[in-house]
Amino acid sequence: MKTFVIGDIHGAYKALLQCFERSHFDYNNDRLIALGDVCDRKPQTKECIDELLKIKHLDYILGNHDFWTLKWAEEGFQESIWLTQGGFETIASYKNQPMPLSHIHFLKNAHWWLEIDGNLFIHGGFDPQISLSEQDKETFIWDRDLIHSAIALNAQNPQCQISTYKEIFIGHNNVQFLGITKPLHVCNLWDMDTGAGWTGKLTMMDINTKEYWQSDLVTLLY
Repeated sequence: MKTFVIGDIHGAYKALLQCFERSHFDYNNDRLIALGDVCDRKPQTKECIDELLKIKHLDYILGNHDFWTLKWAEEGFQESIWLTQGGFETIASYKNQPMPLSHIHFLKNAHWWLEIDGNLFIHGGFDPQISLSEQDKETFIWDRDLIHSAIALNAQNPQCQISTYKEIFIGHNNVQFLGITKPLHVCNLWDMDTGAGWTGKLTMMDINTKEYWQSDLVTLLY
């Protein structure tokens, strides 16, 4: 079984299919760890979740946009900032109908973080000085301090280690803002958000070989 990790999908269904096709992903025999934010911005959140539900070995990490979407799905609450940050597109993808229970369960059962073989998978970040069990869960979906600290440390010493994890995989932090559209590797951290929710690409990586596959620019797909 191969294990893959994928960055923030953000409703970019066409990009998701391209990553699966280009990586030759096996829905029945391979494992996929999705780093959160399948929802919002691009127009096909429903189709993306439908596709992820087809995967036999899937681990889904909760993202901040997923958290917003779940509030709407369960409570009908439409936070104004969510609507302007892609919520309108998510609602439209369900044709203004309630989210199916299978999709609600998908988001409700998401991991806040996942540890596998000494590696950590998390949407936003965490405080390396405090155990995960002691941290506010909102940190896991909103934090941006971790990536900035890693970038600064990496500039001083590319061999630096963030915490005791072998490797850390995060999303949430769009590397386009650093002028790139490929995964960012600093210290022992990989930032997999390559801008599928904006004008960049969706990226999927084999966590063992570090080979990765990308979609076309989403501006060419939507």
